Amino acid sequence: MRRCAWPLLRLPARAGLVLRHGGAAAARLRPAAAASSFCSSVGGDGSARAPDTSLFVPVPLKPVGDGAEEDVGAELTRPLDKGEVLKNLNKFYKRKEIQRLGAENGLDARLFHQAFISFRKYIMESSSVSADLHIILNDICCDAGHVDDLFPFFLRHAKQIFPMLDCMDDLRKISDLRLPPNWYPDARAIQRKIIFHAGPTNSGKTYHAIQRFLSAKSGIYCGPLKLLAHEIFQKSNNANVPCDLVTGEERVYASEDARQAPHIACTIEMCSTNTPYEVAVIDEIQMIRDPARGWAWTRALLGLCAEEIHVCGEAAAVDLVTELMYTTGEEVEVRNYERLTPLTVLDYALESLDNLRPGDCIVCFSKNDIYSISRQIEARGLECAVIYGSLPPGTKLEQAKKFNDPDDPCKILVATDAIGMGLNLCIRRIIFNSIVKPAINEKGEKEIDSITTSQALQIAGRAGRYGSSFKQGEVTTMHRDDLIQLKEILSEPVRPVKAAGLHPTPEQIEMFAYHLPDATLSNLIDIFVSLSQVDGHYFVCNIDDFKFLADMIQHIPLNLRSRYVFCTAPLNRKEPFVCTTLLKFARQFSRNEPLTFDWLCQHTKWPLAAPKNIKELVHLEAVHDVFDLYLWLSYRFMDMFPDAVLVRDIQKKLDDIIQVGVSNITKLIRASQSAAAPGTAEVVSEDFPLSRTKRDTRAVSDRHCARSTEALSVAVDVPGERRAKNLKAAYRSSTRQEDLKSYGRGSLANRLLREGLLTQEMLRQLESEWQDQHRNGRYGLDSKRDDQSSSKEMGKKKK
Repeated sequence: MRRCAWPLLRLPARAGLVLRHGGAAAARLRPAAAASSFCSSVGGDGSARAPDTSLFVPVPLKPVGDGAEEDVGAELTRPLDKGEVLKNLNKFYKRKEIQRLGAENGLDARLFHQAFISFRKYIMESSSVSADLHIILNDICCDAGHVDDLFPFFLRHAKQIFPMLDCMDDLRKISDLRLPPNWYPDARAIQRKIIFHAGPTNSGKTYHAIQRFLSAKSGIYCGPLKLLAHEIFQKSNNANVPCDLVTGEERVYASEDARQAPHIACTIEMCSTNTPYEVAVIDEIQMIRDPARGWAWTRALLGLCAEEIHVCGEAAAVDLVTELMYTTGEEVEVRNYERLTPLTVLDYALESLDNLRPGDCIVCFSKNDIYSISRQIEARGLECAVIYGSLPPGTKLEQAKKFNDPDDPCKILVATDAIGMGLNLCIRRIIFNSIVKPAINEKGEKEIDSITTSQALQIAGRAGRYGSSFKQGEVTTMHRDDLIQLKEILSEPVRPVKAAGLHPTPEQIEMFAYHLPDATLSNLIDIFVSLSQVDGHYFVCNIDDFKFLADMIQHIPLNLRSRYVFCTAPLNRKEPFVCTTLLKFARQFSRNEPLTFDWLCQHTKWPLAAPKNIKELVHLEAVHDVFDLYLWLSYRFMDMFPDAVLVRDIQKKLDDIIQVGVSNITKLIRASQSAAAPGTAEVVSEDFPLSRTKRDTRAVSDRHCARSTEALSVAVDVPGERRAKNLKAAYRSSTRQEDLKSYGRGSLANRLLREGLLTQEMLRQLESEWQDQHRNGRYGLDSKRDDQSSSKEMGKKKK
């Protein structure tokens, strides 16, 4: 790489200067086309293909105006006849030899055409051109030269508007991701022993790995969640093995003098690939295929400097880990484990919340379902704990403790799949409220699909935990129709993990910025992905969140390294308050003004009161995420985020406030409903309506379902009853407003049932009659007349 070896020390300053002025993007990529760009540049065998040049946008060059310096070319020859020049330029464009030369220099037909249009416009609209170009053009017009003589000038112009043409080989070398093991020379310098502990949940695989971790002179535990890292941190110190805790937002030392302990429990993104250890534990290795975070597991597996690497996870990842270790020359020892307690899939569904028993856990995939079901449970005089993903870790632990406590009257748990890992829960029976889950596909579109076998096993396996009061686990569904499909899902083999995730490093992006100084950070990432080359064992992780943040803060003057750090901040981009706060953080950071405790309190309006409704509870959760964001940045920019200790104190207080809100969640739901306008949703709306209503996945593609059936299928949404299958199609085609109206009608049905004005049998009959009328076309004015006449006849009979 001609220009890539030596200038690294200068990169942050130079790249920062360019990005600060926000110049035009060199060879910019259209964001929507990033995925197709990747596909076009990487072959199945990892070989490079020609990039999709339709993604590149030329940098415009302004013609030379009248106020330019003296026209030397005109003095040496004569002024150009622009008419003759235009004729000869068009001849130049049509020459097959010129097109072939262009292709040899990286200009395919598309780029050649764009470059020629720009070249012709520049010459025709400039009051003067360089003396050498002027002389060549004059010679051609006088038949003293050939149009082919223009090619060097044309190529020079093309490289000005497409800067990557001059360094394409260097860019390809920088973005070559085919040998990730070579990125970690310290790990390659030692012969590591890889031990794979393979088995389902509750099989003891992680326990055996942790025992080796505790007995080692030094060790590191890498887990997917803060809760898991915190659990190992506590377990180690309780066993008199000094262990530090390292997460993105927190550093806790075992010793009072803040000396680093020989053992560390950390979230996997925070593991060090330079520190030597005797033993390393990588938990939940199957997440190496995660489209967003998989790169962290790949980095840990290939880069940890430990004599022994203990890998824990599903057996579906054994083959991939073995293949990856072949490339490093390291063998893998596989230890298989069986589940310690039996897990039984019941032959009957719950069908009604009246059939709940102590130790039951209802699993939902929608926060709205969490709210609705928890209220219905408490309406029956039962207490329930609530756990979902956006709750702070402390609140999750408190709810888990409440549920596990044998002396606490709370014996029912309502949770999302957040219980799949990181929490020890005494669950007798897992009840799937739905077996379909909202998701975002590779195109960024919302879709509903059945949970995978891996997801189902992970969640179902939480029942009957070894060492708990329940020696056997049970799993079933809320609705009878779902049970058949759940059994099919659980009976299928888990799909093997095929590839490991990768992510461009800051150093690689800096080298790209050196070559393309006018490109925005988002564009640099796009260009990197478009040119990246991977072999069949790897894939480039989803970078949508990174690009979202890069575009959001692009207008703020930051150096490249700082900009990169802000864009890797962990936040939910669906939370407007958190995103707005990051923007304010970056803006104040760019002005070199420290973000103080007082500034943060003013922004978040601290102190905050206990929530009075669900909307306020959701806002408190967002404020907690803002505090997390501040703490995360404080460990990367200590001088600019100086009050981490004070922020951690008020975050703990906020956690207590949120716990109070969650413990009174039924009251909050009731307050939200009473404050809502008639016909609107009872609780905070989400991107997806109630997910349990979308159970028949085959109906997703049915876009031609009658709208009239939607009304009834929503109206009959009651506990133990199934909505019509075609509601899924209505979900895909209806607007958000229609969803809210439908939700309102569903709530009316629930209220009528609770008040005893309707029975489930009456609703079944209504659905049957409605469908019969729809099939016969009797749902318009005629049906109204029929209804009126039938009511008159009924009146006569009564008389």
